[in-house]
Amino acid sequence: MQIGAAQLPAQLQRALAPLYVVHGDEALLVQEAADAIRAAARAAGHVERSVFTVAGAHTDWSGILAAGGALSLFADKRLIEVRIPSGKPGKDGAEALQRLAESAAASADTVTLVLLPRLDGTALKSAWWAALSAHGVVVRVDAVERAQLPDWIAQRLRQQGQHVAAGEEGQRTLAFMADRVEGNLLAAHQEVAKLGLLYPPGELSFEQVRTAVLDVARYDPFRLPEAVLDGALPRVQRMLEGLRAEGVAPVPVHWALAEELRTLHRVRLAMDRRQPLPLVLREQRVWGPREKRYERLLPRLRAAQTGRWLAEAQTVDGIVKGLTAPDWPADPWLALQRLAFAVAAGCAAAR
Repeated sequence: MQIGAAQLPAQLQRALAPLYVVHGDEALLVQEAADAIRAAARAAGHVERSVFTVAGAHTDWSGILAAGGALSLFADKRLIEVRIPSGKPGKDGAEALQRLAESAAASADTVTLVLLPRLDGTALKSAWWAALSAHGVVVRVDAVERAQLPDWIAQRLRQQGQHVAAGEEGQRTLAFMADRVEGNLLAAHQEVAKLGLLYPPGELSFEQVRTAVLDVARYDPFRLPEAVLDGALPRVQRMLEGLRAEGVAPVPVHWALAEELRTLHRVRLAMDRRQPLPLVLREQRVWGPREKRYERLLPRLRAAQTGRWLAEAQTVDGIVKGLTAPDWPADPWLALQRLAFAVAAGCAAAR
């Protein structure tokens, strides 16, 4: 049984399963999901808790299996927690997880909780993952995308009895907060909690939020292309300024954007050859929110335009590596900004 993190509270109210698997890279949301399972287990009498962290080939899987099958010394029921930070249990671990899944599903006195990061395609096709999925409740923790962040903040404010104004003013307040905390969900949670400490329940004004919320945004070079394809010029500028201020080298920033432009151009050329867009996107490993951006943009873009962007990216590649180019800034960050702004403006016009 596979569910999203938002469905977990309802599932826990219906019945406590003997095996839970929580996987995802958003540390705050993984922690909250695990805390909810632990609390439900304690309420059901699973007082004793044993925690095991898998650390490569030196892990004692026999000890983990023995703990799962042993009778509790101090309570009638227990909680066994297995943490696999790397998401790679190894050969012995793969076999042990299959056995653990089978034994956990048959145990009425033990709740087993397995914590994993976001898994790649190979792991999701493995036998050990199939066993965990078949015998337990799998909780998928998805990252909060930038477009979802204002709603996420509003929902967290409601939980502590606060809200922003209705209409455009409230949207402005939420957008301001989202800009301040983008890429740093734990800090976003802390900033929302701080508003609960500073102000009473009720409506928050823009000025109250502006005064209280710190700029704790953290930017990932590999998220820049999504802002560019969205045509979000202010966000593109904030990201470039933030990346530069954090000391990120321009080379990986350019590489991420150039790879996106290369893929965009390849897909556009394939469409011109009458190849079906869904098939081309699968071949180019474009899926999820990125796939939706391509589906929205590509019918309105032409190969000449995407080809020009790719040629300009090749020019900027030389600049970030120390070369110069006629009519282009010598500063790598200024060259990156010019390229990113040009593509973002073109994508905005194509929306």
